[in-house]
Amino acid sequence: MSLLVLALGQLVISLDYNIVYVALPDIGAGLGFSDHDLQWVVSAYVVSTGGFLLLGGRAADLLGRRRMFVLAALLYAGSSLVGGLSETPGVLVAVRAVQGIGGSLLFPATLSLINTLYEEGPARNRALAVWGAAGAGGLCFGSLLGGVLVEAFGWTSVFFVNVPIAAVLAVAGWLLFPADGPRDRTRRFDVLGALTATGGITLLVYLLVQAPAEGWTTPTALISAALSAGLLTLFAVVERRSHEPLVPARMFAHRGLLAAMGVTTLFSATFSSVPYFLTLYFQTVHGYSSVATGLAFLVPAVVVAVGTQAGERAVAAFGMRRMLVGGMTLGAAGAAALGLALTSDGSYPKLLPGIVLLGLGQGAAWTGMWIAASAGVAPGDQGVASGLASTTLQVGGAVGLAVLVALAGGVGQSASGAGLLDGVRTAVFAIALGIGCGALALAMLMRRGTTSP
Repeated sequence: MSLLVLALGQLVISLDYNIVYVALPDIGAGLGFSDHDLQWVVSAYVVSTGGFLLLGGRAADLLGRRRMFVLAALLYAGSSLVGGLSETPGVLVAVRAVQGIGGSLLFPATLSLINTLYEEGPARNRALAVWGAAGAGGLCFGSLLGGVLVEAFGWTSVFFVNVPIAAVLAVAGWLLFPADGPRDRTRRFDVLGALTATGGITLLVYLLVQAPAEGWTTPTALISAALSAGLLTLFAVVERRSHEPLVPARMFAHRGLLAAMGVTTLFSATFSSVPYFLTLYFQTVHGYSSVATGLAFLVPAVVVAVGTQAGERAVAAFGMRRMLVGGMTLGAAGAAALGLALTSDGSYPKLLPGIVLLGLGQGAAWTGMWIAASAGVAPGDQGVASGLASTTLQVGGAVGLAVLVALAGGVGQSASGAGLLDGVRTAVFAIALGIGCGALALAMLMRRGTTSP
């Protein structure tokens, strides 16, 4: 039952990220968003999640994993209720930022609960596979559920649907998870480190989200870059001098964790960018409706979920490193096949071979990288390890999508015609190349023996 609640927590995180995409036109019309500002319904969530993940991970270690899980679920429930009642753009953007903070607390709390409730080895691997399947389902089913809800009940329903789910999650977490016990007063919270890290990472993610659209040399971009660099430099200085650092130096001596952080960065920059370009292909090139687009993502959702389970079994049979290399190689082949199938008159069945290979590789890699991130990490550091890996996941996604959109010629929702199709295809081939290079690099590291088993 505990694993079911943890999987539901991951489902809520991934569902909340994707469910608003298909509701954006109705949100814009209903609340009077300008075309330029509407992106912040999505970006506010991304920026706040990326900025607070490291803080959320350490808070789970120091303040209690169950406490943070329940608090995050309540944040989701409360902010979703306010979001559904919003009548102005500013309130809704603020709600999305609060939801992002909820995600930054819930993700590492959920992951660290798995890594402490289940012993390292087959039991933990199975739990991570189930947790990963729930996340994959939420990312893809979010588009379908959002389309159905918007057409049936209006855009407010994509927020109201979270309220009972998150409330049940909070109650179940409080009842089912082991009590945290009294806080260890001998361990102090690194307030200055938390402030500088959160500020620096938040500004970095903001820059990566905003600059591709507005330009890298605008005053906003330059100021954000300077402040981010300054705060992150100050964070490094603070951590070196702190007796209880937010990120203990021993974490950077853990080669397995560092390798996992590299994989999470690449994963998010490549695998996680595919839905963006597939959505453009379905809706703009072929004119799919919101519901039809959601239905088109059902097959990827199922295949990724199957891949997470296959990845867990492959770890037992071949080892975590070999499974990661195999999964990434499979994903690279799938992305290449998908790119070849993206044509102006192509049918959905022609996409399926690439979708299946890509999805299986994505699911296997997702399971493997979280096994790698937790392997050999002490129970008291599982929260910060989860925070580090999930922060690189978030930043990698922002960097990857910005680079891919630029490489594809700046394609977006307003683009059309052959230029859009060429841009989408270019991005997907670049994703295939990136995954393939990552698999090759990991295979070389295996030969040199520089990653932990």
